[in-house]
Amino acid sequence: MTDNTYNGWTNYATWRVNLEVFDGLSLKDIGIDLDIDNPNETYEIGEYIKDWAIDLLFDQECNKDSLVASYAMAFLSDVNWDEIAQFMIDEYKMEAL
Repeated sequence: MTDNTYNGWTNYATWRVNLEVFDGLSLKDIGIDLDIDNPNETYEIGEYIKDWAIDLLFDQECNKDSLVASYAMAFLSDVNWDEIAQFMIDEYKMEAL
């Protein structure tokens, strides 16, 4: 079995996207109001931040069917969005204390 973890994250893609896209941003910064009573919050926030990151990637006028876009989407498919979501939720809860 191969260990693909990277700097404490699931893998390199998850670490890099968290570092380069979400570092320094809070849930509020990207338009999320946390409902701490929602048992599905990690999944729902994971899906939201995934869509947010993809929108950010394709914010510029670009061909979404290009080879570069295809590689970018392949890289993003390796990201553990739930892990980033949980990290951001934990940060939110720590700030609330």
